[in-house]
Parts: sequence; structure tokens; C-alpha cells
Amino acid sequence: MASTALEACQLTVTVLGRYAPAQVSVLLPLHDRLRRVAATGSWQIFATVPVHTGIAGRVFTSGQVLTTGQDATFGDEAHLEPDEPPLRAGVIAQTCVPILEPGGTPVGVLALEWTEKVDLPAWQATAEQVGVHLGARITALGGPPAESRDEKLLRHATALTAASDEQDLVAAAIDAARDVSGLSSAILVLARPTGLRLVAPDPRSGDPAEPECRIRTSLAATEHYAALDRLMARVHGCGSTYTLAQAEATVADDEYDLPLPDGVGTLIAVPLGPADTGGLLLVADERVRRPDPTTVNLLELLAAQAWTCLDRLRSLAGLRERAGSDPLTGLRHYGSFGERITETTPGRTALLAIDVDDFKIINDTYGHQAGDQVLVELARALELALRQGDELYRVGGDEFIAVIEVGRPEEAAGIAERLVAAARRIGRTISVGVALQHDAESPELTLRRADAALYDVKRDGRDGIRLAAA
Repeated sequence: MASTALEACQLTVTVLGRYAPAQVSVLLPLHDRLRRVAATGSWQIFATVPVHTGIAGRVFTSGQVLTTGQDATFGDEAHLEPDEPPLRAGVIAQTCVPILEPGGTPVGVLALEWTEKVDLPAWQATAEQVGVHLGARITALGGPPAESRDEKLLRHATALTAASDEQDLVAAAIDAARDVSGLSSAILVLARPTGLRLVAPDPRSGDPAEPECRIRTSLAATEHYAALDRLMARVHGCGSTYTLAQAEATVADDEYDLPLPDGVGTLIAVPLGPADTGGLLLVADERVRRPDPTTVNLLELLAAQAWTCLDRLRSLAGLRERAGSDPLTGLRHYGSFGERITETTPGRTALLAIDVDDFKIINDTYGHQAGDQVLVELARALELALRQGDELYRVGGDEFIAVIEVGRPEEAAGIAERLVAAARRIGRTISVGVALQHDAESPELTLRRADAALYDVKRDGRDGIRLAAA
């Protein structure tokens, strides 16, 4: 009688409920959970169950029957895990059987929670037969109900919100766009000061024969960037999604001035945030498709959620950067330095303690604003004198520390000489103490040796460097 899988489940529960002194329910898989689609009683039940937990989850993943309670000691009963939740109030036993498709693969779970004593072995055998017949009927009706696109969108929106960084967010957005649209490929195009940037898995990765890989390669080709610029301007100019597909008839060039990349039959371009800082969500397929309005609308909602999450991540990253930086010079401050020196390498990491000579005289003579300007100029000069990978911190009013990786002490001394020379070029002088971390020496002790060397320079007349004593 049933015309859908859900109706078959509901009829099964209704009929079993007439004869079995139990609360009967059917659970079918939905993504990574089992969803209870039919049940007798008052529905004071768990609507969904994680696939890999609980009695129902264990029955679904193993394909084995499980009966517990009422001193069950028969059949394929499995022992409960130590942390298995107890039976619900009023329930004295529970039988869970897999609902099997004709090939023997579980497509759901039939659960009976017994409220009075019964012949459990006989009822288990009956439930197993019902599970086989119901599985065959569900398969004949097309299988368990698929997740709707609205449900997919909500699930992916949760994944976007949970993304911890921009890379995770991009991966989640691309996965969501493919899943919601049914098209084979998705790419984010983000605006950068240097121009558009395509964000997607490396087109050189994966099987070159796969449609998604071919599309990514085509979109990433240099000759298509001009077309992407025009597409960006068009989409953000009108603030709406633009769909391109292979034309069945000849179209005038001035009407169709955005040719599709090679191998792309359909391309949906969805605006992502504002034009100056946002970009586009491109969803493509090799096939020629005519996306329905619902698909386009869901992609627009997805892009809006992705941009909200991306903008939040960028704002948080900016706050973290400012929290870890000196507001005057932009250099990292003492807190960041404390984290950095926990990762030093004995024998290779050198600490350079730097102090601005006669800085108090500058402040007292010309004022603190002039002193601040000196610090900003000096910070820039010292940064430029360091090598790529070297790190500079402002740890006090006129105190800086450089953390560098070297092969020998003389190399560290050479870097210190470059810093002194850089300060002289802008009309200032500095004193630098240098200490190379010894084996089994704590970073704190290395820093104390660098400070001691710095004060030796101060006593000797400033404007120079000193290697710390071993």
C-alpha cells in the first residue's frame, strides 16, 4: 500500500504497535545520524541518534541484532558498553534489529522498547523478519529519503560557522557549493590589493582526467583573469548572481562578452561580500545545465553565510594581531616574545638585546612625541637590516630584542653590526648584547647573558656590540 519509504515505515510501526506491547520506532540514516522517521506513543523520544553511538547506532553499523534487558541471554545479543545509557523509565527491555536491503546492507534500524514481559526470543525473530521485508520495500521505493537541499544548506552553514581559519572556511564553502548545487566544481575568487586570487585546491593535484580538476585548471589559466575581472564587475555592479551556459544559438558579441573557460558548460557566479574586499563564488560543471531558481537562491544564501564567516575570521585575526603587537611600532611585543622563546633551538638560536642610546635625553629635551617618532623610525630601520625569518620585538620603552637563527656566534655578531649600522644611517645609535643559546640552557638564562653583554657596551661608551661570555 505504501507509495513512499516514509509511508512504509509509518505503516510498519502502526501495525506492529497493534500487537506488540512495546514502543516501536524506525530510524533511517541521514548524513551522519539516524533520524527517527516513525514511532508509536507520545513521541517523547530522541529524534536523531549519532550513527556510531548508542544501541541503534551499533546495530546499524554492525548489521547485528541487539536485545538487552529482561535478562536476555539468547541470539546475537551484544554486551552493553560500560557507559551505555540505561533503559528509559517504564521500559524493561529493548530489541533493535537492522533493516536490511536485499543485498544484506543495513538501511535503517527497527527498535522495540518493551513495557511488559514478553517472549523476547520469539519477538526478536519476528522483528528480524519485519526488518528484512521493510528493507526490501524501502529499496523498491527508492531507498531512504535523501537529505533535502534546505537541510544540506543548514548543515553546511553550521560547518562554515565552526571553521577555525580561512583555509578551513574555503574548504567548507567549496564542499557546500558542490553539494547544494549538484554541480561538479566550485572555486572562490577573492579580491586582493594585487588583484584577484583564485582559492581552491591546487589544480595540479588530483586526477587530471576528473572534471573538477580540468575545470580548476581552466579557470586558473592566466588568460581567463581578464574575463574574471569583467565578470566580477558585472556581478557586483548589479549585486546579483550571473549564470553562463553554452549558447544553443549564435549570440552577438556585445551581448555575450564573457566566454566560458575551456571545458566548462555551465558557470554560476555568485557575489561574495563587497567588491573591494569580497569576491565571487564560482560553481561550474562540464555539462550544459539550466540551474533552477531554487539552486541559485540557495547558492546566494550560502555565499552570504560564507562571507559573514570570512569577515568574522578576518576581524578576529586582526584583533589577535593587534593584541600581539606594539601599537606604536607595529612590532610584536613582550607577550609574543615570551611565546617565541619557548621554541628556541640550543646551539642555533641567538638573542640580541638592543637598547636605544640616550633615549631619555630625547624625551626630556624634545618631548615624548619626538621620542615616539624616533622609536618608529628606528623599528623600521632595524627590521630592514634583519634577514628574512629574523624576528624583532619591542619589549620595553626603548628596548628591543631580535631572535635569529645562526650557525655560529660570529654570524650573530655580524647581524648585530648590521643593526648598529642601520641605526647610524638614520642619525641614531644603539647598544647590542649578543648571546647564543647553549645546549641545556634555558632561554631565560640566554636572555640574561645578552642583557649583561648589553650593559657592558653601555659602560664602554655605547654605540656598539658585545658577545656574551659563556
